[in-house]
Amino acid sequence: MARVVTALLLSLLCLLQYRLWFGKHSIPDYRLMQQEVEKLSLQNNNFAQRNSLLAADIQDLKIGLDAIEERARNELGLIKQGETFYRILPSE
Repeated sequence: MARVVTALLLSLLCLLQYRLWFGKHSIPDYRLMQQEVEKLSLQNNNFAQRNSLLAADIQDLKIGLDAIEERARNELGLIKQGETFYRILPSE
């Protein structure tokens, strides 16, 4: 009787160890998920930094005309009335 109980407990232990190392939601799965969480956390931090820069840019655009004028000059190539536009080309 003692041998049957020992064999049963040993087989149960082996089965649980198998599930721990190779089954669904095992230790390797946990480590993969942990790496994924770290990667997504880093990505979220990058997005948060980008969002704060965009929020500052929006605030500048709401407050003053200087930011709007700067964007018009850089992105659209606009100039004020009475100004002269000079384009300097690099020598070849």
